[in-house]
Amino acid sequence: MKIFALLVTPIFLFAKVHYAKVEPYESFSVKSSVGALVLDTNLDAEGRVFSGSVVMLDDKLDRLNLKASKKNILNLKSMLEINRDMLEIQQKSYQNNEEYFNRISKLSTISKTQKDDSFTQYTTSKTQYLLTKEKIINLEKQIIDLNYKVDQLKDILTKKNITVNNKFIVDILVTPGDYVNPSTKLLNIVDLNSAKITLYLDSDELGLDKKSIYIDDKLTEYKIDKLWKVADEKFISSYKAEIFIDKKYGFSNLVKIEIK
Repeated sequence: MKIFALLVTPIFLFAKVHYAKVEPYESFSVKSSVGALVLDTNLDAEGRVFSGSVVMLDDKLDRLNLKASKKNILNLKSMLEINRDMLEIQQKSYQNNEEYFNRISKLSTISKTQKDDSFTQYTTSKTQYLLTKEKIINLEKQIIDLNYKVDQLKDILTKKNITVNNKFIVDILVTPGDYVNPSTKLLNIVDLNSAKITLYLDSDELGLDKKSIYIDDKLTEYKIDKLWKVADEKFISSYKAEIFIDKKYGFSNLVKIEIK
């Protein structure tokens, strides 16, 4: 009797190998929020990680405006205190005149002329009181408006001194003498504190929840951080994915990635 051996070949699922460049986690352009003349640029900051002022826009008129506005606020506050003191005196005066008029208006022994004079004095003093009260309200409003203006000017001054904090300056796009409008690009910067790799996966690689990520043949604890569920516009049969990794892999280095 012939014995036939059934040979069963195991089916192995081989992970698809991807190669990707290590990129900064975040890169972006800094745009001007205001229109102004470029006074100075720190070209020494280009091509390195930098903290400090990079682009300075003309802020001379804004500083003068800010100084004048602060002085005007102090003057208005002084006027406000004076008028509040006047209001207190005028209130007592018109109340006394009102009380006197009410007292004599019903007395038959007081002539009509005296009563009319008393009424005139009462209404005049009350009118002065109300005018001062109205002036106080206007002064308070002016102070509020000027405080808002001061805050606006401080914000503008901040936006005219473009600073960065521990960012890599790729390039500075303006030079002294240029006039920039709002939304004009001033510089390109990247954040080198963390890194990422971008992959384009086939549809059969999308079940990633139970799979591990290998980088340069070493198992890692990384997972897919961002996955686009719609096929990429450029790579129309692939799905874009991003993995946030440690910067130890070195920016611009090409790494081997397997998901299995």
